[in-house]
Amino acid sequence: MICALVVVLGPGMVRAQHQEIGEAPLPYKGQVQPEKDSLSILSAFKHGHVNGHFRYFFMHTNNAETLTDYYANAAGGGIRFETASFHGFRFAVGGSYVFNIASSDLTQPDSMTGVPNRYEIGLFDIAHPENTDGIDRLEELYLSYHFGESEVIFGRQFINTPFLNLQDGRMRPGAVEGFTLRLNDLKWARIESGFIYAMSPRSTSSWYTVENTFGLYSSGVNPDGSKSNYKGNTHTPGIAYIGATSKWAGKHTLKAWDVIVPDVMNTAMIEWGFVTRCSLAAKFVSGIQFIRQDAMGDGGSDEPGQDYFPEGSRSWVVSAKAGINKDRIETSLQYSRITGDGRYLMPREWGRDPMYTFMPRERNEGYGDVHAIVARVLIKELARGFSLGGALGYFDLPDVTNTRLNKYGMPSYVQANLDLRYTFKGLFEGLDIQYLLAAKINAGDTHGNLKYVINKVDMQSHNLVMNFHF
Repeated sequence: MICALVVVLGPGMVRAQHQEIGEAPLPYKGQVQPEKDSLSILSAFKHGHVNGHFRYFFMHTNNAETLTDYYANAAGGGIRFETASFHGFRFAVGGSYVFNIASSDLTQPDSMTGVPNRYEIGLFDIAHPENTDGIDRLEELYLSYHFGESEVIFGRQFINTPFLNLQDGRMRPGAVEGFTLRLNDLKWARIESGFIYAMSPRSTSSWYTVENTFGLYSSGVNPDGSKSNYKGNTHTPGIAYIGATSKWAGKHTLKAWDVIVPDVMNTAMIEWGFVTRCSLAAKFVSGIQFIRQDAMGDGGSDEPGQDYFPEGSRSWVVSAKAGINKDRIETSLQYSRITGDGRYLMPREWGRDPMYTFMPRERNEGYGDVHAIVARVLIKELARGFSLGGALGYFDLPDVTNTRLNKYGMPSYVQANLDLRYTFKGLFEGLDIQYLLAAKINAGDTHGNLKYVINKVDMQSHNLVMNFHF
């Protein structure tokens, strides 16, 4: 009965662009892990591995009539080198480059509303939108030590956790700098932890201390409706996190995470997943997660209106999913609830939402009193090399004038995504193409103000991405 119900309710979307949260953070698909120690440092360098990635990205936002449409063409890539192992130690260095090859003037806001470009600018450097001559970044520079299946890393690197992740739906993913530890040899759990003191968020080319990443993206408004003023005024030494994942009986997965941002906030999450067969060919997949946030200290600043997470505030989130995986088809239904206790807050510069209802090209970060429901379907190998995904979601948000619970003035909306991918084999192995269409329809009251419409609802985002990995 459960299987039949989920299949009936399953019309919907595909996975997030490229890498799912929880997967190993490997933007370079050809990345390998040498097994044997080299005899010398020179030998470790000579037996190292080079991996690269070329990418082309076309993006077009079709806004409602009378509002400005935008487009962008970006080309670039990255290259990295990692040594072979020397007594368990490895050294890696990698960088990326991006060129604006033909785009709208992304420095010009919409003439009717004064609202700046939202999506296309993210292909380049949001901190320097005028830069079109070439954007480069040293994104990996680390020393790692491997013991058994575990590792400790110090330096600039990629991580992919529920709250700090790649969010790689643009040209290059976000990167972090600090200490990280992954314990994979324990029988009862896999543990990840770390302390991050600097970041280079997606859509930027510079490195920033953690406290200076607050407000690089749009910062919205304070709960009282005044413009947020935490950019450059937030104080914290960095981010500490720890997460544990335990699996048992081949059916159950339990995850527990805690992210501490001293003097700003604490975020804790617990998630339980369950998988069982409901026939020889089909599996029933389900999960539920709870997130609790609390302010720490003065929420980032002791000056009124400059705090990121208001002192004494909190938020609660519950998210659940149920679905059927049968042969090449995966269907699921998800629901998320952010309670009215307060806004769910997590800097968008750090990663995408971990809730099951996340859909590419929009987020529910910054809102409270939210109901979200999403149905998805993914068809693998629709034809040789092709996969097709779709999703349909309804997001019930507070009124745009309710600034206590609506940070970015986003009305309720319906979103539909279509995701088509093709992976080449043979002569063009390493090449893949993706087309993503995200359409958002207004389902709330915008009070006749177009600033609540542009780049938010009654719009379509077209994305064509070509990748070549070697």
